[in-house]
Amino acid sequence: MLSRTADHLFWMARYMERAENTARMLDVNYQTSLLPQSADAAEKGWKGLLSISELSGDFAKRYGAITARTVMDYMVSDANNPSSIRSCLMAARENARAVRGTLTTEVWETQNQTWLEFQRMVATGAFQKDPGTAFEWVKFRSHLSRGVTVGTMLQDEAFHFLRIGSFLERADNTARLLDVKFHAVDSEFFGAFNGNGNGNGRENVEYDFYHWSAILRSVSGFEVYRKAYRNVIRPEKVAELLILRPDMPRSLAACMNEVVSNLRMVSNEQSDETLRRAGRLRADLQYGRIDEILATGLHAFLTQFLDRVNTLGIGISRDFLVPVEA
Repeated sequence: MLSRTADHLFWMARYMERAENTARMLDVNYQTSLLPQSADAAEKGWKGLLSISELSGDFAKRYGAITARTVMDYMVSDANNPSSIRSCLMAARENARAVRGTLTTEVWETQNQTWLEFQRMVATGAFQKDPGTAFEWVKFRSHLSRGVTVGTMLQDEAFHFLRIGSFLERADNTARLLDVKFHAVDSEFFGAFNGNGNGNGRENVEYDFYHWSAILRSVSGFEVYRKAYRNVIRPEKVAELLILRPDMPRSLAACMNEVVSNLRMVSNEQSDETLRRAGRLRADLQYGRIDEILATGLHAFLTQFLDRVNTLGIGISRDFLVPVEA
């Protein structure tokens, strides 16, 4: 396959996944903001969302004060924000258009219709009128895109590059979400709720539940958690579910399983090192234990994971995709 074609497919999938992830985080933050809470707590939630995407500096320069409305506008429809839903859906559609002949009609029409419908929703103010329904629509369109890809495309190299893009992006996002949300308890997380020992008081019970359930809901993991653990929501179990459980679709382990299996299908003589790095990262998750991870600090683990995923992405670009010009 031509490297340019592989590049468009890889990034088409990444941008679609990124749009869904952004919608998930915005939806949870919006729903949480409707609960009784102080202005400081509400602002902290929106700050955390910007931090996940590493956009705090850009937002501060252009918008100043953090409010629910300004952050929503910035993350939904701002054309100058490369991580906004608008930018992601447009980029996914443009990458799909560039390789129209490689995609099935159903995949192309799904991408194209998603972009056209999104423009109409922005023009009619749908995201301001009913944010929750609008975010559900974005998630549904992403699900539809993946489903149509799996259901209609020949499982050749094109298919594998789409899958690699999707799951590499998902792994990156889940790690960022965990890192920022666990930091919201104001300390490094070493296996107790709070490093200062302040997390077990009665006054924290409600915050405890809503904070951790919000994290789970943002990755469609609330019902999965109940089924897997059948007990109250505990931070260390949330971390275990989203890091080490291969049967949780959006966990780091599940994502790396998909990345490695699809990467193996397109491997060539120059990709041995990239495949080795991916396999090593998957093995660390496959044989890891949550108590060992928490003993050294969750932030340190997730920071290292993000660095390794970034290195893996660079390796994939070098081995298969269009080289980035210096």
